[in-house]
Order: sequence, then C-alpha cells, then structure tokens
Amino acid sequence: MIDHLNGRLVEKHPTHLVVECSGVGYFVNISLNTYGSLPEGEQLRIYTHFQVREDAHILFGFSTLAEREIFRLLLSVSGVGSSTARTMLSSMTPAQVRDAIVSGDVPAIQSVKGIGSKTAQRVILDLKDKILKLYDLDEVSHKTDNTNREEALSALEVLGFARKQSEKVVDKALSNDPGLSVEGIIKHALKNL
Repeated sequence: MIDHLNGRLVEKHPTHLVVECSGVGYFVNISLNTYGSLPEGEQLRIYTHFQVREDAHILFGFSTLAEREIFRLLLSVSGVGSSTARTMLSSMTPAQVRDAIVSGDVPAIQSVKGIGSKTAQRVILDLKDKILKLYDLDEVSHKTDNTNREEALSALEVLGFARKQSEKVVDKALSNDPGLSVEGIIKHALKNL
C-alpha cells in the first residue's frame, strides 16, 4: 500500500497530476478540491489511496488526510465507486460531505452528478454512524440547527418574503444565538425584514 508521495510536481491538471519520486513519475488521480489546495512550489506531499482492480492499478491523491478518509468511507458504500466518490469530492469539500451525511441532507448529496435518490439515502444510512463515531460529533446539534433554519425560511416564504433576503436575516440571527427555536428565528426575522 502506498500511503503518501513526497516528491516533485511534474504535471498538474484538474483531474490528475504527475509526481516524481526518486526518478519515478507517479500518475495520481485527484479531485478538484485537492487541485485547488495544491501548493505553488514544486515539492509536495500528497496522501494516496491505491486501488488494485482486475484491469488496472489506480492511484488517487488527496491534499489532506480528512479528504482521503471521506473517500475511503464513500468507497465502502455499495453502489459508490471510485469515480463517483471523486466526483463527490470535486463537487463538495470533505467537510460539506461529512455535514451532509450527518444531517441527512439527501438533496445535497443527490446534487452530485451520478448520484440518485436511492444512492444518496444509502450513503447516509451506511455512513452516518461511522462519521459520528469517527469525528466524535453530536448528531442532534447539526440536525436541529439545519431543520430550524429551513422551517423558519419556509415560513417566511409563505409570508411573502424573498428567500435570499430571508436567508441573510436568519443566518445573522443564528450566528448571534445558535440555539434559537423556529419561533425565535421567525420573530427576529420579522423585526429585521
């Protein structure tokens, strides 16, 4: 297993790069997230995942250990292959993927090209407990904040306020007091809209 590469960056493309280590050039598949966070200099360290298939040996690279961990967790889900996991990490940051899974945000995961409703639900079902345990997160806090915010925004839309304007006011209210109830958020928003 190749854990990481420490070498000279020879080629850099949005989907892959070539890293030279001791005279050997390694072709490494990367996500857009990793591409965006690569250092400017020639020397770099990239964490890798080596996948051996019947028809190919493929090396995937990640700028952080957290991104590699999320990639590996996604691969453990039935129906999610390496290209889908890489696409997901190109569309969302590792933190966004983690938060979407923890909060059960099916539309966020489904927004990734190639992921349907059933696969998104399976990702959440299979990985939610693993991620909560791995990152030592509290499930309730993420879900409550997200639900209260969404309920308040829906109520404000029904009352005739524009979504974008409402989001700014609601987010400001939640940044001042993250524990606000739905009613509290709406009251604050009505005073400031």
